[in-house]
Amino acid sequence: MNPHKVTVDFEQELCRYTGAPYAVAVNSCTMALLLAVAWHLRNSTTVDRILWRYGSKGDLDVCARPLIEIPKRTYISVPMSIIHAGGRPTFRDEGWEGSYQLRPLPVWDSARYFTGRMYVLGGEMICVSFHASKTLGLEQGGAILHDNPEADEWLRRARFDGRTEGLAPKDDAFDQVAWHCYLNPSTAAQGILKLHSLPRHNAPLPNDDYPDLSQLEIFK
Repeated sequence: MNPHKVTVDFEQELCRYTGAPYAVAVNSCTMALLLAVAWHLRNSTTVDRILWRYGSKGDLDVCARPLIEIPKRTYISVPMSIIHAGGRPTFRDEGWEGSYQLRPLPVWDSARYFTGRMYVLGGEMICVSFHASKTLGLEQGGAILHDNPEADEWLRRARFDGRTEGLAPKDDAFDQVAWHCYLNPSTAAQGILKLHSLPRHNAPLPNDDYPDLSQLEIFK
């Protein structure tokens, strides 16, 4: 018995509900954003094949980190995810509702907007949240909705310690440094049940009273 089979079932239900060809479930929208940004910084020509430069101690040179622009008023974990993924956050003054783009990447933070048929084909990665305060209302969770089969393989290994799904660690060949952020099977099971009763059309949630992140010293 594979306890993660229910996560696959949940992802298939997400695809049916949102119209996305692929859905990769993780433990939060924060980690969905981190993985989506990390994929593009390592694999996309969007940022002209970023060349990583390292100092004498092996630390990543902050000047080599590509700038990724987000609204200055959003949740605190978003710029942190950018940093952890290898980017450097910069801020724009933008009023937004429901979702916004992490420019110049085709990555969208849609933590506050989740509705039926929300995915439109075009190469975007849309990161959604299933937190208790969000539309689906689970204990935790998030997902990356996308249409890239190559990215799908990378993202699935990236969320689960670089492991290949269905293989025991002793039988696996590890070639990817990854994260530990898979969705718990019990949460995935709850998600299937809630999706079946969720309306087809949901309005964007109101934005919280976010602080101006551009003024925080940790992001300067």
